[in-house]
Amino acid sequence: MKQITAIIKPFKLEEVREALAEVGVTGLTVTEVKGFGRQKGHTELYRGAEYVVDFLPKVKVEVVVKDADVERCIEAVVKAAKTGKIGDGKIFVTAVEQVVRIRTGETDEQAV
Repeated sequence: MKQITAIIKPFKLEEVREALAEVGVTGLTVTEVKGFGRQKGHTELYRGAEYVVDFLPKVKVEVVVKDADVERCIEAVVKAAKTGKIGDGKIFVTAVEQVVRIRTGETDEQAV
C-alpha cells in the first residue's frame, strides 16, 4: 500500500476530490496548510502598507491506496490540479506498512 500526499492550490480541491472519486478512492484526508517552494511568496498591499507573504495557503490531500492504484491516482490528481502556472504543487508517494480500521479491527488492504 502507498500513501499519496498532494499539496495543491486551495481552489483546486473540489476538482481533485472528484477526480479521485472517479478512479475509485473512497476516502481522503484534507488539511489546510501554508508553505512555499519556488514561488517564494509574494508582496501585498494592505491599508497602504506593503508586506511580504512568505507562506502561501495550500491544501494537503492524503489518500492511502493499493499499490496497483497508485499511478491512476497520481494521474487523476495531476490532471485535476494542474493550472500550468508556478505553485501548482507537488505529489509525494510513501510506503504504508500497516493500516488498521479501529471500528472492525480489519487490517491492511481490507481496512483501506
